[in-house]
Parts: sequence; C-alpha cells; structure tokens
Amino acid sequence: MRDDEIKAIFDQQATSYDERWAKTAPIRHALHFLLEAVFATLPVNARILCVGAGTGEEIDYLAKRYPQWKFTVVEPSGAMLDVCRSKAEKGGYLARCEFHEGYLDSLPDQNAFDAATCFLVSQFILDQDARIAFFHSIAARLKPNGILASSDLASDIGSSDYEVLLETWLNMMLAAGIPAAGLEQMRAAYAKDVAILPPARIASMITSAGFDQAVQFYQSGLIHAWFSQRAPVLRS
Repeated sequence: MRDDEIKAIFDQQATSYDERWAKTAPIRHALHFLLEAVFATLPVNARILCVGAGTGEEIDYLAKRYPQWKFTVVEPSGAMLDVCRSKAEKGGYLARCEFHEGYLDSLPDQNAFDAATCFLVSQFILDQDARIAFFHSIAARLKPNGILASSDLASDIGSSDYEVLLETWLNMMLAAGIPAAGLEQMRAAYAKDVAILPPARIASMITSAGFDQAVQFYQSGLIHAWFSQRAPVLRS
C-alpha cells in the first residue's frame, strides 16, 4: 500500500478514530503509564518530537502531566492532525504544540529534540532498508543520548505461535466492537500492507539506525514497544 493510500484511509477514519478504538484503551493506558518511566530522566522543559502522532493520544497524556514540555507533532493526515489540534485546545496545551502536516523528511530543521515518540508507524514501511532509514531520520533529529520510544506490531509470522496469537488478537478486536468485516480487512492488511517482523529484528533495525540499544519495555498481544538512546556520535 502506498503512502497516499494509507493517508487516505486515516483521513477517512479521523473523526471516528478515537471512538472506534475506545474499548482498546487499556492497551494504550498501560503503554503510556510505562512511557512516563521511560521519559523520567528528561528535563522539565523537554522538547518532544511525535512522529505519526495520529489523534495525539500520547501527547494528551504527557502534556497534562508535564506542564513545561513542548511537542512537535508530525502527521501526514490533515484530518487526523485536526483532531489532534482540537484535543490540544480542549486540554489547554495548544500553545505548547507545533503541528506539521506531512512526513518527517519535510519537517523544517530546528534544534535537536530531547526525545521522540513513534507508535505504530514504522510497520507500514515494507522495505527494510527504508525502515532503517526512517529510524535514522528520527535519530538525526535527537540530541546525543536522546530517547526514542517506539512501538509496532511484531511477531515471527512463520511460527505456529503467530497464527494462535493472531486469532487471539482478532478475537480481542471483535470484543472491542470491531465488526467481523473489519477483522477480515485487518487480517488481509497484516498479510500484505503491514511489515510484521520478529521483535528481535525490529530492535536490530533500530540499533543499526544510530541508537545504542533497543530495549523492549512493553508488549500487549501483537504490539511491542522499545526505548532506545541515540548514540553520542551519529553515523551516516
């Protein structure tokens, strides 16, 4: 699936996106709770880069807990960005946000960030070299030792465990209110439009992109999350 096709899907889903996934909130809440611990060493006036932020759930969580943090939001879907902006206005932290409609490579140069988030984004990059380059582009925007918190769908799709886990995952989606037709679309997308790789492979891609180490700190079903520090000296 091309970037413009993915963008069109998120444009279409934007206004109902949060409601559609409301019953899966415990997954996000646990991730965000642990994210606080990952970012515990950041300065009180930290600057956070949020790549592919969607409706801005992690921004909403962090902004309300850290009143001096500032956020640069990168999101190619203008409709999703509108929801994110509205959420920031209602939450009282709009003045601490900068919004960029587009991809990371089109974000104007600015001072390096203390940390970055990138949740369920890189999985849409099917080419592995391009995916490494994407992580490298995030590293290039961070300060030395800056922290990346990222998550993606991950599993060894060639294993028997994957089929069992996938069925459990889809059953959870059904319980969360996703219609059966939507589940079949999801199954098809996972097979051809999402690069589901073994967790160790994704961690290796992150480290090869300029990070010292990728430590898995969270898993819920197919979702895995890592934190990693940018190497003091970033190599091309």
